[in-house]
Amino acid sequence: MAETIAIAPLGEALTFARIREQTGHRVIAVTSYREGRIGGVDLSALINGPDDDAIDLFNRLDYASLETAILKADNLIETQAGNLDMPVKLRDAHIAVGTNYREHANESTVKGGPFLFPKMVAPTSSLSPVSAGEALLDYEVELSLVTMTPLAANDGPAGGLILCNDFTDRALLVRHIDPRNPQSGRGFTTGKSAPGYLPVGNLFVVPRDLDSFVAKLTLQLSVNGAERQHGPATDWIWNFRDILREARQRRDARWAYRGGEVRLPFDGDGTIPARTLLMAGTPAGTVFQGLSAADYLLGIRDFLLRGGRRPIISCLIERYIARARARRIYLQPGDRVDIRVDYLGALSTTVLA
Repeated sequence: MAETIAIAPLGEALTFARIREQTGHRVIAVTSYREGRIGGVDLSALINGPDDDAIDLFNRLDYASLETAILKADNLIETQAGNLDMPVKLRDAHIAVGTNYREHANESTVKGGPFLFPKMVAPTSSLSPVSAGEALLDYEVELSLVTMTPLAANDGPAGGLILCNDFTDRALLVRHIDPRNPQSGRGFTTGKSAPGYLPVGNLFVVPRDLDSFVAKLTLQLSVNGAERQHGPATDWIWNFRDILREARQRRDARWAYRGGEVRLPFDGDGTIPARTLLMAGTPAGTVFQGLSAADYLLGIRDFLLRGGRRPIISCLIERYIARARARRIYLQPGDRVDIRVDYLGALSTTVLA
């Protein structure tokens, strides 16, 4: 990851990373990211234990106090970007949004607007690989808000920002989706919650002003060096305030998952727990582009050849999956997916068999 990535000035945002060591983690306030090397201030003197992270620091100190400590510190540190671990500790249940970018909704042929679903998987670090297995493995660059304290019903969006790749098994998703009502979110938790399907970026960024900071961000993703996704973060339909509002309205909704049911992550007191990701959706450019005319024609033929004994939608979906496998249009073992965003960092995922 030999990138050079712009780091926000301290007056606009505080940027953090962590290095894993034998006795725990070292927390860094990042001030530079050049040619794959991270420079900044060692915050070891401020942490209370080996597993402390930037969220722990913010829960003891406010923005101004941390900014002052960083400006006054003289214990500078430099390391390779490849040495960075996950920048903060995160939960394994998150709030995700489908078709929140119009162009992505159009390419996916999903109408009706954004919708929510729970993503039930533990995040992994920025260089963690992902297994393709039998999946039709797809990528999605996403901006996520990380809650740093429990968010109550009247709270606005507050927390830090992190990048993620919302990997998806499109075969599982389309087999479980409700084609008559995609906005139900049915099938999305199943298709997006396999182990390794949520690598996160190597930096954690806490803006002084969330809205103005996000307005500067451009999301970018490439596969094997070829750009696939590129667009302003704020091309979204729902911003983080909207996502919070919709989540609170659907706190009692249920989604089928692994033979049971799951809900959006809310504690018993109605708060969204700290260290939860609010995943804001992805721009256009994913592998999935909806079913083609050939999929429809061959699926209808399969339906007729089976004498109508199988639902026509199932025939269409299985024809799509078979054609996608034969054409190898989804991610394959050996592929590398890179995400790079100025002010937010990077992640690079190698696809394994």
